[in-house]
Amino acid sequence: MTEKVLGLAAEPSAIKSVSIISNKTGEAVDISPGISMLMYFESILQDTLRVTIRFVDSGDSTKEGKTVREGLPLVGQERVEIEFEDNNEIAIGADPKLVLYVNKITPVENDTNIELIQLELVSKEFILNEKIRVNTRYDGKISEHITDILKGNENYLATEKELDIEEVENNFNFIGNNKKPFFMVNALSKKSVPVGKKGKAAGFFFYETSDGFHFKSLDTLLDPSKNEKVKSVIYNETPESKGVNIPEGYDMKALEYKLDNRVNVQEKLKLGAYDSKIILFDPFDCYYQVVTDKAEDKDTEQSAGKELPVLNNEFERVNQPQKNSTRTTYCLVDRGSLPTGDTSEQIDGAEAQNFEYLNITNQAIRRYNQFYASKVTITLPGDFSLHVGNAIFVDAPGLSAEKDGGTDQEAGGIYIIADLCHYLTTEVTYTKLNLVRDTVGRKGTAS
Repeated sequence: MTEKVLGLAAEPSAIKSVSIISNKTGEAVDISPGISMLMYFESILQDTLRVTIRFVDSGDSTKEGKTVREGLPLVGQERVEIEFEDNNEIAIGADPKLVLYVNKITPVENDTNIELIQLELVSKEFILNEKIRVNTRYDGKISEHITDILKGNENYLATEKELDIEEVENNFNFIGNNKKPFFMVNALSKKSVPVGKKGKAAGFFFYETSDGFHFKSLDTLLDPSKNEKVKSVIYNETPESKGVNIPEGYDMKALEYKLDNRVNVQEKLKLGAYDSKIILFDPFDCYYQVVTDKAEDKDTEQSAGKELPVLNNEFERVNQPQKNSTRTTYCLVDRGSLPTGDTSEQIDGAEAQNFEYLNITNQAIRRYNQFYASKVTITLPGDFSLHVGNAIFVDAPGLSAEKDGGTDQEAGGIYIIADLCHYLTTEVTYTKLNLVRDTVGRKGTAS
């Protein structure tokens, strides 16, 4: 159990330094004394992290006695080195150093005395992605392709950040066709199968945290043996009283809690979250195959909750089960394209499948759409140890006739952090999280 995070952590915390370095002169200006707001964002649906800063400039920030915007001058792509720390002395930007670049400059307010500027900062790779195109042929494992695009090939992103790349079971040969690096990485994510899961599960997320880049399968994120919970959070109406009233087994108390059931039946059916179908046509022998894929048959998949939502069997076509599928995907079998090896090896492999639609496509479609089945949004006292992709345990009071103060057995349990925002002002420090999972029902315990 980690040290409890108390409500006092929501008080103002330390923005230690925010240094902007001029593109023109190399002069560095620390704007941290004038910052009125800093928001730090991570998301498993975004390739890179982002930071938004608002600061007040009174006109004497640079050596020449001018504003930052005029004196540096501030034009975009400036290097910005950031370090900030929560009230538990957990820092972002200390190790490793957080280096971002100015992407957008917005003057919010301007008069004769002060200037209020908002900066949107992005990772170096976000900007490089607009300047680079992938045009190499790749053969072999997808996880090796990801590593090469991000770090291994000096002609591409060549990031210096840490990589956390989960091994992928399947091979896939392709040519970049002049696509952007992040476009290729995300395209490959949908074609990737975790080790030992071929035909059972597919789909990966690619995202950045302050620790580096991550490429993780949905099954790994949802597997408690591989992605252990980092915090246990409870929400109730009882005052915290400096930790005295935080129940045993919990690390912190949520300041706000909002439950959002994401099971929109029509949308989930349209997207094929529970029952989908793939129709394959093989141009080599004109073989036509129809295969259905039902979520309830996949008992080997990892899940954060107790069970899938149980839908009304009144809508099942019992006599025509093949017509229960709500999404159909049509594919030509990818046979003989880009075989590996020299001429003789390519001839021998001319009928081999490059991409196995039958074992990957429907599984990925279904898993992505199940992943957001349940959603909870919570606000916490500032806690900079949390990152997207982390698993946390959340409990809230359940309502019952006995009024016994029990927990909500349907909404409580393990969730994955999908979106994160650290919000710092001169008055408060909050961490807001969007939490998601693929199933419903409380599973596991807080301790």
